[in-house]
Amino acid sequence: MTPSGGPEGSSAELADALLGAARHLRRGFHSALEPAGLSPHHARALRVLSREDGVRVSELAAALRIAPRSATEVVDGLADRGLAQRRADPADRRAVVVVLTGAGQEAVAHAERARAQAAAELFGALSDGERSLLASLLHRLAPQE
Repeated sequence: MTPSGGPEGSSAELADALLGAARHLRRGFHSALEPAGLSPHHARALRVLSREDGVRVSELAAALRIAPRSATEVVDGLADRGLAQRRADPADRRAVVVVLTGAGQEAVAHAERARAQAAAELFGALSDGERSLLASLLHRLAPQE
């Protein structure tokens, strides 16, 4: 029995444990990003931008699952910090794409190290077999889209 009186492993207990682990991971990621002055939402945007050589704001919004207006604000923040810039789309000169600058590429590398550090701290308590099992179970619950 759990402290709340419910059975250990009940759906509610599992949901609480999963949400708690996710919060812990987010806090670790946020703390690791702070020295570089990055926020988690900027880090996510940088990661998306690093995968392509030019991303339209609407594509960035879709990838981040945010409104296009919010994506514009994210791009403005990245551009103000010199991490990204807008350019004419080579395929359609009327359209604009967002690309990483050299500083943006360095920020992506920092964000990836921060992400790995936060994950290592959280999952370091698990054996290799436990990590493998957890990954398998989580993929079953939330398949990659």
